[in-house]
Order: sequence, then C-alpha cells, then structure tokens
Amino acid sequence: MIQAKEELLHALRNALAQLAPEAAAAAVFESPKHAEHGDLAITAAMGLAKTLRRAPREIASRLVAALEVQAPVQRWVDALEIAGPGYVNLRLKPQARQRIVAEVLAAGERFGHRAANGRRVMVEFVSANPTGPLHVGHGRNAALGDCVCNLLATQGWSVTREFYYNDAGVQIANLGASVQARLRGLRPGDAAWPEAAYNGQYIADIAADFLARRTVRADDREVAANGDVNDLDGITRFAVAYLRHEQDLDLRAFGVRFDTYYLESSLYTDGRVERTVAQLNAAGKTYERDGALWLKSTDYGDDKDRVMRKSDGSYTYFVPDVAYHVSKWERGFGKVINVQGSDHHGTVARVRAGLQAAGVGIPAGYPDYVLYKMITVMKGGEEVKISKRAGSYVTLRDLIDWTSRDAVRFFLVSRKADTEFVFDVDLALKRNDENPVFYVQYAHARICSVLALWQTERAADARPASDDELGRLDAPAEVALMRELARWPDVLARAADELAPHDLAFYLRDVAAAFHTYYAAERFVVDDAALARARIALLGATRQVLRNGFAVLGISAPEAMARDDRQEEKR
Repeated sequence: MIQAKEELLHALRNALAQLAPEAAAAAVFESPKHAEHGDLAITAAMGLAKTLRRAPREIASRLVAALEVQAPVQRWVDALEIAGPGYVNLRLKPQARQRIVAEVLAAGERFGHRAANGRRVMVEFVSANPTGPLHVGHGRNAALGDCVCNLLATQGWSVTREFYYNDAGVQIANLGASVQARLRGLRPGDAAWPEAAYNGQYIADIAADFLARRTVRADDREVAANGDVNDLDGITRFAVAYLRHEQDLDLRAFGVRFDTYYLESSLYTDGRVERTVAQLNAAGKTYERDGALWLKSTDYGDDKDRVMRKSDGSYTYFVPDVAYHVSKWERGFGKVINVQGSDHHGTVARVRAGLQAAGVGIPAGYPDYVLYKMITVMKGGEEVKISKRAGSYVTLRDLIDWTSRDAVRFFLVSRKADTEFVFDVDLALKRNDENPVFYVQYAHARICSVLALWQTERAADARPASDDELGRLDAPAEVALMRELARWPDVLARAADELAPHDLAFYLRDVAAAFHTYYAAERFVVDDAALARARIALLGATRQVLRNGFAVLGISAPEAMARDDRQEEKR
C-alpha cells in the first residue's frame, strides 16, 4: 500500500496542478475517521474554494475527473466518491491494501523509517539536579525525551542526547550542608537541622559512605571521601558524585542513555556566562536599575523585563540558561528540543528573548520545548505521596520496582505531555486487557505462539507467500488489520513532527485491537496451504510493526505471556 500511496500522491499533484498550479505542492492524503468512508481522503477542494471562486463540491467534481485519467488511479483505486462539503474519498483495490504485507516484511525494522536527512538535533532531557534520587516526574521526562529521540532518528535526524547537570548554585550548597548536618549527628526535625536541608534517607546513606571513606564513580568523575566532617567542600563534591552515580543507575535501569553531559559549573569556569552578559551589554539590550542589571526582554515578546544580575552581584538562574543555549548553537545544533516540566513555562519567553538579544544569529523560536505535567501515583486505591528513600516524593526506582520498566515507560508516554496523568500501580500489574501495555505486548506474544506452531507443524510450507496468495486476504478482519499496518509510516512521521510520543501508544493499541479481533474471527494454520501462508505472512507483518513501535517506545517484545484470565488459545 505504501507504493500505491506514493504513486497516487504523484497523481494527486498532477491533478491539482491542472486546477491550480500552486496547489500541487499541497497535495496530501488524510485518513478517513471511519473505515466505511474509504481508505484515503482528499480535502483540497475546501482549501481551493476561495482561490478558484467555486463551490467546494464543484471543485471536488473537477478533481475527480482529473484523477480518473491518471494511470496510478486506474491501477490502484476501486472508486472515487465525493462526500460532505467537498471531500474526495478513495476506495482502494484489494491488491493495493494487500501489498502492505510484503512491504512490511521486506523493510523489516526499517519499515516507516526515512533516509538520513543530513541534519543534527539535540534533545536535552531529564537534567535533574544532583541533589536527590530521580522522582516520577523525572521518569516522565526520561520516557518522553528518549521516545522523542527515537522518533526523530526514524525520520533521518542525527540525534544527540544531552543531560544538563545543575551542579552549581544554592541547591548544591544545601546538599552539602544537609550531609554535613547528618555527619554531625543531626536529624530532620532537630532544632539545629538546617531549614533548607534535604530530608530523605539518602542523605544519611551519603553521610555513612563519606564517613566510611568510600569512593564513588559517576560518568565523568571519581571522588574518594576523606571522612573529614569539617570539610564542607569535600562533602559536597562527594555528595554530588554519589547522587550522579545513583541517577546513572536509575537511568540505566530505565533503559535511557545519554551521549553528552554538560555541567552548569562549566559555564562559569569557562567564562561563558560572563561572555554572554558582555554580548548582551554590547548589543544595548540591558540597563541598570536599583543596583541590578536588567534584560530588555519585552523587546522580544516577554511580559516584562527580567533581572539578570541582582544587586548582590549574583546572577539569576535564566542567565546561565541563555549562556548554555548559546553553547548549543555554537556546537552546531540548529535544532534543539528541551523536555521540561510545565513549571518551566515561564522561562521559555525569557530564554528565547536572551538568545535573540545576544545577536549571535539564533533564529526566533529557538529552542523548541516539550513541557509536561507532573503525575499522581495511585496504589491500593490511595495516592502515594512519599518514598521511604526520598522522604518527600515517589522515586522512579519505586515505580520500576513496583511494576516493571515496560509498564512505566509505556504508561508515562501514553497521554499527551501537557495533560495531568494518574499512574495506577494496580492497573500496571494486571495481566489482562485492562492493562494497556499488557494488551499490546500480549498481541505480540500471541503472534509468536502461532508462528512457532506454524514452524513446528508446517515447516514444509514455510516459503514466503506469493502475491496471488496474499490476494486471499479479503476477510473483514484482515482488511481492517492491513489498514492499520499501512498507517504506521504516517503515524511515525506525524508523531516525530509534532513531538507527540503518545500517538504511538494509541496506535499500538489500535493495531493490537485489530489483531485480537482477527485472532477471534479466523484460524491461521488451516488446511488450505495457500491461505495459511497468506495469513502467516500477515501475522509476521503485524509482529514486525508491533516490534518497530515497541523499539521507539523502548519496551520489550515478549514472545510468551500468561493472562490472569487465561483462556484456551485459538490458532
């Protein structure tokens, strides 16, 4: 069907060029919302109504006439129908739909992928402060960021994954003071316990290892504790390395990797913050008031000007953010995507304003953002608010330990990033159709079971199905399943373009639903060898599309699974 669609798209461009030459570039097919409306839809007639000064249905009639004489239309289309205010619906011939099976099997894991486009993109995600364990919000960030990276890679981008460590500033000072307080025998709640201290059990663990003079290794450093309770700098360095190592372990358990780590502290030691401020001053985009240095961010759409350097000489937090993004630009990343919590919404305008004001050639709208909302964790019907280890929040490791990596990754991308989400631990543990990740993985396992049976009982018939044999795939459930498989390249491209991983989760559920319906309606290892080969080929294609989707989401493709409400398997 992919070949048929490409040829039909060329035919559509030719037909539109006959009606209005400038319209050919806008040739596009849409998927009808209801299968009974056809396989492909054209909405161009409505868009051309104003230009051609004709009623949309009249334009649709002229478009149909121009399409009917095109060779690809004659080859692949059964019927062209005008509907509603001017839609043109295409009903494909069976062989056009059936070709999708061979196309998927031929492309394998590359099905839906595009060739390299020669462009680079950086996705910065997680970027957790090294002041505590990764919480469930970081988990949603990691799942979204990793999936966005995978999506972009399928569309030909050269993707760099970057983690920005906020290893400078007040929060790091508070971390060191918290560990030092523990080393001096203080506990949360004691009168002398620092007001801004971190209270989790992990602070006590760091203190114990510091006293034991242990050595910790993070991605770029190795720090040996000296056990000196009075060495605040040494305590802080050890604590940062300790927590960075812990976060590395969490991310590894979650199946997330990074190509580069960028330290906030390096922005100061390399002089990049000072250079950025100097650039803004030289561009005339700053002014002094009340002893502070201000950025004229309202010149770039911000709702008010922003303080850059406070009266005490320290910089506000968005200044290193601007310097950091100048670094991204200078490293050659013309496209940058930041995955951040929705509480960072207010920083978007000021960072972009600072980048524009710097006058280094960065385009407006740089960088792009994926902003996500935090999640609520439910367990046993009640909200879980704290972790014994973290003290004040549920950690990512808690979720993985309670359920599984697959469940956490799938659940955390299964809704639009900017919507509230409730993670139901009990639902994630169910082994039936109520659990969405089980539902899609069970479809894959069922297919593997049938294919294993086929290999065992019909090894002699295991040659690939011919085009004539694929022509036997005309049962309603088969047509519906093939239609879902054919959607994959468009779903993948749109999800990448819109930075919308949740589209993949919805799509995989649609494929699984189509397969489960097929499984209930038909048998596969039948006496008719030609029909059996065709159906086995369709199952193989379905398994491949599911695997391709799982790979983008970062979840496994199990070959065997048991249901809680297990029924006798049909084959």
